[in-house]
Amino acid sequence: MTDTDPIIFNEAQLILAEKRTHLAMLRTGIAIMALPMSIVSFLVATSRFYSFQNNLFLLIPLLIVCTGLGILGMYMTVHSLLKIRNDALLLDNLKRQNKMISPFIN
Repeated sequence: MTDTDPIIFNEAQLILAEKRTHLAMLRTGIAIMALPMSIVSFLVATSRFYSFQNNLFLLIPLLIVCTGLGILGMYMTVHSLLKIRNDALLLDNLKRQNKMISPFIN
């Protein structure tokens, strides 16, 4: 073992920790995107019990918030997918440069 071996393993651990963080961000983004869809589907399912014209002052702000949540969820999802791809490229580059770490990471 050389002096750089612990550094290489620490670098791999750091990349994998970042990947776990980005996977959690992906999960959160998907959950945030699912919330507006649930709210809108609930409104459609119960639409026969109320009139849109009478409740327009409540529905417009709700739909604006749902649109904002959908955009936020989409941003988080796309951003985390790009970061996960970058982490995979960094890990592949590290495996190519250091053959001794390849058996431990697939």
